[in-house]
Order: sequence, then C-alpha cells, then structure tokens
Amino acid sequence: MKSLSLLPSRQELALILVTVFWGGTFFVVHLAMQHAGPLFFVGVRFCTAGVMALLFCRGHMRGLTRKEVIAGALIGVSIFLGYGLQTYGLQTIPGSQSAFITAMYVPMVPLVQWLVLGRPPHLMAWIGILLAFAGLMCLSGPDAGSLSFGPGEIATLLCAVAVAGEILLIGRFAGRVDSRRVTVVQLLVAGLLSLLIMPVAGEQIPDFSWYWALPAIGMGLMSMVIQLTMNWAQKTVSPTRATVIYAGEPVWGGVVGRIAGDRLPALAIVGGALIVAGVLVSELKFKAAPAVETAKP
Repeated sequence: MKSLSLLPSRQELALILVTVFWGGTFFVVHLAMQHAGPLFFVGVRFCTAGVMALLFCRGHMRGLTRKEVIAGALIGVSIFLGYGLQTYGLQTIPGSQSAFITAMYVPMVPLVQWLVLGRPPHLMAWIGILLAFAGLMCLSGPDAGSLSFGPGEIATLLCAVAVAGEILLIGRFAGRVDSRRVTVVQLLVAGLLSLLIMPVAGEQIPDFSWYWALPAIGMGLMSMVIQLTMNWAQKTVSPTRATVIYAGEPVWGGVVGRIAGDRLPALAIVGGALIVAGVLVSELKFKAAPAVETAKP
C-alpha cells in the first residue's frame, strides 16, 4: 500500500514563516526609497544585520574555516545582487511587473539544478512549480505579459537570476558548513558590497531621516533571523522544495496589503490559491508502507 506525506516539517514551516516576513516588506521598502537610494538602503540593512549576527554568534566565530568564508562570500554576493537589483528596479517599474519578472526564479532553480548538478526534480515538484508560477502570473495582474524591457526590467530579471543562485548556493553548502558563521559572512559581504559600489553607481549618502533609518535597522534584524533560518532549514529542504515555498511571498504580501486597506481582485485570489496548491502538490510523495509480517502457524 502507499501513503501520502502532506504535513510540512519544522524546517519547511520555518521557511513558510520567512515568506510571511518577506511579503510584508514591500510597502516598507517602497516608503524608504523615497528618502534613500537602493544601494545605501541595502548596505545599511545588511551591515546592520551582519553586525547583529556577529554579536549573536561571536562565540562560534573562532572556528571559521576557509570553506565557510568562500561559501558566505558567494551567498553574500548573490544577496547583494538580488536585493540591490530588485530595489533599483522598483524605482522605475510597477510592482506588478517586478513581481512577474522576479518570479522567473521559480522555474530557474530546478532548471539550473538539473543542468549544473544533474539532479532533475521529481514529477510532483515540477507540477507544483508550474502551479506556483501560474499563480504568480495571476497575482501580477492582467498587464504582466506586456513588458517593455528597459533598465528597470533588465535589473529585475537579473535579480531573479541572483535569487535562484542564492537558493542553490545555500542548498549546496548548508550541510557542509556551520550555518551561524556563514550567515555572519554573507550578511557582511552583502552590506559592504552595497556601500562600496555606491560611488561607482554615483549614488550619494542621503540626509538622515527616520523614514529610512528605522526600516533599515528593523529589516536588518529581520534579515539576520531570515538568513539564519534559511541556512538552517535548507540543510534538509531541497532547493526545489524551498523555491516553491518562497513562491508564496506575494500571497503574504497580498494579505498584508489587505490588512492595510487594499482590495484583492478576483484574479489575485485565484493566483494565491494556485500558489498554495503548488506548495501542497510539491510535497506529495508516495511512500511505501512497511510490510506486515504474518505469524507462521
């Protein structure tokens, strides 16, 4: 006989909680961008997160290895590119287009994993990914398909590549390194890179304002918790499964928006249902029931 495994594990529940926090940040970042540039905001956010993580994990940093420095640096570069490019894109394109283009990381992860690592996803994971991606398109609205690729669109597409890279890199290193030490390295690398690139991009340090300071510090603390959680959870959750869970971010964004007074159109509700269905379907795994021994007469 066969049985179905539907209940998520502790690690998967933790990643679902990560998407809840992610979904609630769009409105905060949108307000902060009216008072600071994208590189400065990302830099302050992740430097704050890195310093907090360093203080939190200071007792474990003495054992830092070369492999952990390399892993943290690679993941940190992906974080810098993902958050920096998406924040830059949001300055010039609507949120619906940004959501649609960023969602390209959903099919990118299993494809890259297949091409680079030679590990094709199982059938139910593919079905879950397709359902989640269809849901993301619905959430993006009826204009999602009519994209004119300018600087903002190109930056956001590159952001999707960076997000896919981050998920795969975390999945590759998670079981081989200390997640606390790697988290400290990746957060500091992401933050320092953002600040160092500012002069090259021609971005100036903004005047002090609590409108960017409070979100940057608060989201820095959140980023530390999120990255520690991702590094811990992806030791047992595959990159493909994690990708489908992360695809629920727009659903939670819609929930937060509804609480703030936004009205979700019918198409967005359908999209949210498809994403939830994708998460559930991707978890379906047929397990063989143990054989029952019969006593001999």
